[in-house]
Amino acid sequence: MAFYDLSKEERNQLVVTINQQIEADLLVNVSDNICLYFSDEDTYVRKTGYLAIGKIFYSKPKLQASILLTLEKLLKSEDEFIRQTVINAAGEIGKYHFDKIQNFMDIGLFDKHHRVRNAVIGSIKKMGDKNPTPVLAWATSYLYHHDKEIRREICHGIELRGRTHPQDILPLLKVLEFDDTKRVTDTLIHVLGQIAYKNGCLKTVVTHLNTWQNKFLVQQALNEIVDVHDRYKKFAALTQEQAIAYIEANYKQHG
Repeated sequence: MAFYDLSKEERNQLVVTINQQIEADLLVNVSDNICLYFSDEDTYVRKTGYLAIGKIFYSKPKLQASILLTLEKLLKSEDEFIRQTVINAAGEIGKYHFDKIQNFMDIGLFDKHHRVRNAVIGSIKKMGDKNPTPVLAWATSYLYHHDKEIRREICHGIELRGRTHPQDILPLLKVLEFDDTKRVTDTLIHVLGQIAYKNGCLKTVVTHLNTWQNKFLVQQALNEIVDVHDRYKKFAALTQEQAIAYIEANYKQHG
């Protein structure tokens, strides 16, 4: 039975059970239960498993070494669900201890399966939000990588930090302004749109775009920003009309 087919009381009990069984595994250096939950076809069971690892890591410092060793072993699993959940578990740890799990992200970024690579993107988002300095420093080097998918994934991954602190990621995004791969520039334009509609963010984004040299790409990004202010009008700080007026008044088209 799927996680959300259970009653709330049953779900709560399952979460307690998963936490207890994962901790029991770690105490005796086995991974039977961890593998069971990490490989479950239900997304929410796997999520409960990786959240359990994060909780135990912080609440039981004596188990930290065991957790890291177990995750290293399981990252070599043939099961993509297990590898995906390992990366998500590492992401929980990396929200405050990125140095301890950087190697997991380095490996996961090149995994053969998209689920694992997507887990890296999700982990960069949550780690970058809580622990931006080391995460963004790590991400920067990959923006120059020869593999277009790596560049795209990193661009996507740093988006969440940009929604609250666009000034932190705009210099990184600028690295990609002349990227010759449409898939990368499409993601870049998307991210610029996503970081521009919150309170105070449009000013920061437009000010930075004034320093960019690729005017064609900037115009595409501005079109996306205007569109986002309509698509997300319930959440945007400005109306679409106000966003258009601000851009027209403040973007120096000929720089």
